[in-house]
Amino acid sequence: MATTASVHLRTTAPAAPRAHKAPRLRELGPNWYASVMGTAIIANAGAGLPYQPPGLRGACELLWALSAVTLAVLLAARAGHWRHHRDRARAHLLDPAVAPFYGCLSMALLAVGAGTLLVGRDLIGTGAAVAVDAVLFTAGTAVGLVMAVVVPYLMVVRHQVGASQASPVWLLPVVSPMVSAAVGPLLVPHLPAGQPREALLLACYALFGISLLAVLLLLPLVLGRLITHGPLPLALTPALFLVLGPLGQSTTAVNQLADVAPGAIDAPYAGALGAFAVVYGVPVMGFALLWLALAAAMLVRAARQGMGFAMTWWALTFPVGTCVTGAAGLARHTGLEAFAWLAAALFLGLVTAWLLAAVHTLRGLCAGRLLPAAE
Repeated sequence: MATTASVHLRTTAPAAPRAHKAPRLRELGPNWYASVMGTAIIANAGAGLPYQPPGLRGACELLWALSAVTLAVLLAARAGHWRHHRDRARAHLLDPAVAPFYGCLSMALLAVGAGTLLVGRDLIGTGAAVAVDAVLFTAGTAVGLVMAVVVPYLMVVRHQVGASQASPVWLLPVVSPMVSAAVGPLLVPHLPAGQPREALLLACYALFGISLLAVLLLLPLVLGRLITHGPLPLALTPALFLVLGPLGQSTTAVNQLADVAPGAIDAPYAGALGAFAVVYGVPVMGFALLWLALAAAMLVRAARQGMGFAMTWWALTFPVGTCVTGAAGLARHTGLEAFAWLAAALFLGLVTAWLLAAVHTLRGLCAGRLLPAAE
C-alpha cells in the first residue's frame, strides 16, 4: 500500500521549476549595446575634432579599445542569452518597448568598426584596421537593414501600440542605416578606383535615403505624443535625446560623403555633393540644437522630480556624439569657427554624459541591480 502511494505521489507531484543556466543573463536585453555605442562615439568624435589638445588622441585610442572589448563581451553574453533564455529573447522581440533596441546591435558594430579605422589603426596598423572595419561595416549594415524591416513589421502585425505609446525609441531600428551611411565613406578611399568606389559611395546615399525618409515618418508621431499626452515617464526622459541621432548622423553622413566624393565620382556630381553637405547640414544642425534645448529642459524637469538612474541614460551619449561629428564636418566644409566651437562644446557635454552613465552602470552591475540573478 505504501509503495502504491509513493508511486502515485511521484507521478502526480508538480515538477520542480527548471533552474536557468547563466541566470544573470536572463534580463540582458539588446539595449546594453548602447553602452558600446556611447563609448565608441567618444573615440570617433574626438578623432575628428577641429581642436586636438595634447593627450586627446591617446584617450581616444583607450576608449576605442574599451568599446571593442565591451562589444566582444556583449556579443558573447547575448549569444548565451539566446542559448539559455530563448523564451526571454523571443519575448523581447514581441515587446514593443524592447524590440526597437535590436537596432543597437548594428550601430554598435558600425561604431566600433569606424573607430578601428579612425584611431585603432595607430595600434594595430592600417591594413588590419581596414580589414576589421570592412567586416564590422558589412555585418552592421546587414543587421541594420534586417532590423529596419523586421521591427516595423512586428510593430504592425504583432505589437499592439497606440498613439500614447509613441516613443523616441521607435527611431532606433531605422537610424542604423544612417550610421552605415556616415561610416561607409571611411572605406571608400581603400577600394580600387572606379566602379568599386562609386558603388559604395552611392550605396551610402541610398542608406541615407532609407533612414531619412523613415525617420521623417516616425518623428511627427513622437512630437505629437509629447504635445497631446504630456512628458514621458521619468525613467524614459533621457530617450528624448535619441532624436538627435538621425539629425546629427545625417549631417555627419553628407559631410563624410562629400569628403570622398571627388575621388569616387566624376564632376559635376562631386561638387554638387559638396554643396549638398552644407545646404542640408546647416538647417538640420539648427533643428538639432532646438531639439537639444527641448530635451535638456525636459531632462532637468525629470531630475527635479526624482529621476533615478536607468540604462536610458546611455541615450545621452551616442546621439550627442553624432552632433559632434556633424558640427565638425560643417566646420570643415564652411570654414566657420562657430561650428568648430560648437563641436568642442558638444564634445565636453558628451564626455560628461558618458562619465555619468558609465559610473552608474558599473555601480549597478556591482550591486546586482542591473542584471539580477533569475529566481
